[in-house]
Parts: sequence; structure tokens; C-alpha cells
Amino acid sequence: MTEPNLTGRMRKSVMIALPKGLKTAWWLIKITVPVSLAVMLLDHYGILSLVAGYTSPLFSRLGLPGASAVVFITSIFTNIYSVVAILAMLDFPLREGTILAVMCLISHGFLIESAVMKRTGSSVARMVLVRLTGSFLAAWLLNLVMPGNMSDVPLLVSGTDIGLTAALLHWLNSITSTVLKILVLVNLLLIAQQLMEEFGWIAAINKPLTPVMKVFGLPHSATLSWVVANLIGLAYGSAIMIDQREKGRMSRSDADLLNHHVAVSHSQLEDPLLFITLGYTLHWLIWPRMLVALLAVWLRKLELRWSRQRARLPEPV
Repeated sequence: MTEPNLTGRMRKSVMIALPKGLKTAWWLIKITVPVSLAVMLLDHYGILSLVAGYTSPLFSRLGLPGASAVVFITSIFTNIYSVVAILAMLDFPLREGTILAVMCLISHGFLIESAVMKRTGSSVARMVLVRLTGSFLAAWLLNLVMPGNMSDVPLLVSGTDIGLTAALLHWLNSITSTVLKILVLVNLLLIAQQLMEEFGWIAAINKPLTPVMKVFGLPHSATLSWVVANLIGLAYGSAIMIDQREKGRMSRSDADLLNHHVAVSHSQLEDPLLFITLGYTLHWLIWPRMLVALLAVWLRKLELRWSRQRARLPEPV
């Protein structure tokens, strides 16, 4: 292969990927900016803490203090960075903090990530139910198997009123960084995918992961999207998932199965590593999500099989 030919093929890949990357990035930005502003205002005026107050009794049944509800509700509407900041401020005991961290790793960023999964073929209501159920199932499991007992030290959430102007400036700084990250990452991902397609590298990724995909109950067509979602997360990785759907390389039903997995288990590198700064052990943050994700996919497959069998049954006389 000559150098000019190599350069030409790389240039062609960039020119194919860039318009799609900009389109997908703009779609994500249109969702992210207003949602994040609304969440900031809800948090500033104490609405999230008010909602969490009604849910705190449920958390005590999982071996978690009432303050966990505030962290979990915040996670649902924001991101993992917010969760890490709150946990650091509250100084949660290691056991309780780990259980809550796993819940938040499953259930965070509902508004943005649900829009992504809807775009790739799944029901928003179903995905929210899968994630909430997965969070509490993982917490229940960890409360059973983790050594130690619930701490009797009360944890209180002390709100900080920094004023609306300061809150808006903080939000503006944060959302600017997020928008830039979306623009850069989404375009780089789609360019990388196009280059892999151009030079035939995708097969080299798919083949060794085939046994893993079978264990998780996932189709072969979802391999690349599964890798990306687990490496960098659902929101940023949505560019690949959407592109695979639009190119017809992943059917709607295959994408739905993948969504049942990545709704529970995604960003297995960056997000858990954030909790290492709080002293949490990495393996507790990873395997429960993988296990619950495996369960979610196989239950979905059983549900689909049962529905097909029922559809073939004759009408009762």
C-alpha cells in the first residue's frame, strides 16, 4: 500500500465520519444543556433533597443511612462526578459508600442516557425500570455478601447556599467543559470507527470477544458498541451505537438487547476509578453490575421467547 493511497483512505474516512459526528454531537448537546440547567436549579432550590426525604426509609432496608437517598436522587439527575463529590463531603463509611456507589454507577444521568437508548431502539420506561431495579438488586446483593455491618453513625446532608449567581457561573463553567468534551469525543470515536471499517480492523475486535458476547446473551452485531460503551460510557459511546443502527449493522432488536446490558453496566473504567479516590475497592464496583447486566439480558430474551410462543398458541374455544 503506497503512502498517498494510505493518506487518501484516511482522509476519506475523516470526511465521511465528521458530518455524522457533528450531527450526533449537536443532538447530544441539545439534550445535555437544558437538562443540566434544570437539574442545577432543582438542586439549588432544594427540590432534590425534598424528594429524597420521602425515599430514605427504603434505603435503610438495604443497610444504608437515610442520607443515601439524597445521593441516589442526585445521581439519577446528574452524573458520577456529582456523586463522588457528595460522598467525599459526607465521609460515608467504606461499606455503605461502596454499596451506594454501585447503585449510582447503574442509575445516573437518566434524562440524557434514556434519550440515547430510545434513539437506538428501546423504551424509555423500560430502561428506567431496568436501571432502578438493577440498582436495588445490586445493593441487596452487596449488603448480603460484603463483610461488615451497617454503621450506626448518623449521616446528615448539610446544604450549601452559594447564591443563584454563583451557582449559575459554576454551571456555566461545567457545561462548557462538557460541551467541548462531547464535540471532541464523539467526532474522534466516529472517525476511529470509520478508519477501522476502512482498513478491516473491526473483525479483529469482534472475533476474540465472541465467547464473551455469548455469555452475556448479546448478539455478534453489538460487539463494537458494547466495547465502546464499557470503555467510555453510554452518552459518549452513543455515537457508535446510533451509527451502527443507521447503517443497518445492528437491528432494532439487537440494539434493544444491548441496551438492557449497557443500561446497567457501562463505563467500567473511568467511573469506577473515580471512586478509588475515596478508598473504595475496584472489584466491588465492577462485578455486581456485570452480573446484574447479564441477568437483565437473559431475562429479556426469555421474555421475548415466551411472547413468541404465546403468539403461536391457538385462540381458546
